[in-house]
Amino acid sequence: MSEFHWLMKWYADQCNGDWEHQFGVKIETLDNPGWSITIDLAGTPLEGRSYARVDHNVESEVSWWACRTEGKQWRAACGPTDLATVIGLFRDWAISN
Repeated sequence: MSEFHWLMKWYADQCNGDWEHQFGVKIETLDNPGWSITIDLAGTPLEGRSYARVDHNVESEVSWWACRTEGKQWRAACGPTDLATVIGLFRDWAISN
């Protein structure tokens, strides 16, 4: 299963008639260029779980990423071709927790 299909399934699994009205997944573009992804953890089994910050090649303009939890969210920013990679990092963490 691709990272994108896994994320769609994870999102659908959280939807319970209430969660999706307050929380969700947001994917946006960055102007440096790149991607930003914010995944709400509140009300999910991942709420309160720690995620060790991951920084990879952050000085590069092509392939880089930075991932962390902040409050009740998992957040990542990455280069223009690394969105699947960071979703994979979230998936691996979510599955291991």
